[in-house]
Amino acid sequence: MTRPVAQLKGLGPKSAQWLAEIDISTEADLRAVGAVEAWHRLRFVRGKQVTLNALYAMEAAIRDCHWRALPEDVKARLKAEVAKTK
Repeated sequence: MTRPVAQLKGLGPKSAQWLAEIDISTEADLRAVGAVEAWHRLRFVRGKQVTLNALYAMEAAIRDCHWRALPEDVKARLKAEVAKTK
């Protein structure tokens, strides 16, 4: 069984609520979509409320670490990916 997103590191009730709005409710859902695509979907629904920190938090949740523990090169890659697909 896969965990609900609210139980993943760095994703709390607010993140879980937002992710549920885009049909992502479990760890498996988030992994299948990926942090970048989930960020784009959230940004479409929520606009500028969704920051790069949300992107980093979702990637970190997939990796089972805190977003501040993401290496700088990973953050740079994620930032570049969302910038090129705007």
